[in-house]
Amino acid sequence: MLMQGKKGLIVGLANDKSIAYGIAEALHAHGAKMAFSYPNEAMQKRVEPIAAAFDNSPVYKLDVSNEADMSAIAELVARDFGEIDFLVHSVAFAPKEALTEGFMKTSKEAFQIAMDVSVYSLIDLTNRLEPVLAQGASIITLSYLGGPKYIPNYNVMGVAKAALESSVRYMAVELGASKGQRVNAISAGPIKTLAASGIGDFRQILNWNECNAPLRKNVSIQEVGNSALYLLSDLSSGVSGEVHYVDAGYNIMGMPAVEKNSEGKTVMVWENRE
Repeated sequence: MLMQGKKGLIVGLANDKSIAYGIAEALHAHGAKMAFSYPNEAMQKRVEPIAAAFDNSPVYKLDVSNEADMSAIAELVARDFGEIDFLVHSVAFAPKEALTEGFMKTSKEAFQIAMDVSVYSLIDLTNRLEPVLAQGASIITLSYLGGPKYIPNYNVMGVAKAALESSVRYMAVELGASKGQRVNAISAGPIKTLAASGIGDFRQILNWNECNAPLRKNVSIQEVGNSALYLLSDLSSGVSGEVHYVDAGYNIMGMPAVEKNSEGKTVMVWENRE
């Protein structure tokens, strides 16, 4: 029971297909006590039943762009837990038009929204929770390969993820030196989630990743959850400021994978499976 006696907050769970749900499953299986958040009434109806299934976990209204919600979160956590040992930040958003039009057509407003919700919310939320974050607490956020590399149709979210990963490093230094707290990111491979549905040609991204990843597969929310369990537990007490890839190895590839076709010729795996 790696998380026995540990308590934490999971921000960004949308449904039982969410990466945050896979993380919650792994943490719960190892004894963690958790609280969840929802940004609006529509999401409240989805999150509350899930929280109830996890030992009637507390649920808080938390829109990371709402000052009242952010101001209240530490007090709510203190009321239910006293202090917490971990924080899971699984929040990202960009206006639809910023993901459907070319990157160079990104409006200033869309850029600011994407950076505020997807990046600054991690910094802001950590600051707001400072009174209840335990010494040595572990913080993780969710990133994607579209930050350090170009991914078609990812557009402004790629820039946001690059900023998020950089923020992890700066936060890790400051929080590690002052409070022994750790900050890491998990860069998950493409997964069919509610957030991913807004990315154009996402099915093609899934197929390409499966064909070209060293493990020849896409990853599940459970596999991401297991890696989160490691980063949030004491097993990773010497790890901070890292971006941990859970993508079946796809990030190491420098060119498309190849294999022999039925005629014995070397072709791209992608071509051989169409």
